Amino acid sequence: MPTVHLIIKGKVQGVFYRATAKDVAQELGLTGWVKNTKEGNVEVLASGSDKQVQQFISWCRQGPAKAVVTDVEISFTNEEKFDDFRIIR
Repeated sequence: MPTVHLIIKGKVQGVFYRATAKDVAQELGLTGWVKNTKEGNVEVLASGSDKQVQQFISWCRQGPAKAVVTDVEISFTNEEKFDDFRIIR
């Protein structure tokens, strides 16, 4: 199962991006985490099937209704697997 590391840039803090990303990830059956960065971005580490990960990346490019996503940096990693998907600080 692939693990993707994402940095989502734009107007992504204060628009329920993390909460909505968590909901979407859980609906897709992904595990991992999402958090805000001090630079004003949102960072995600998510594991799942190729299809699940690709669907999540597609959602992340748009985000929730009030978000304005300007860029999504994508890299794949061999990070550890997780038991669930959560918001971390």
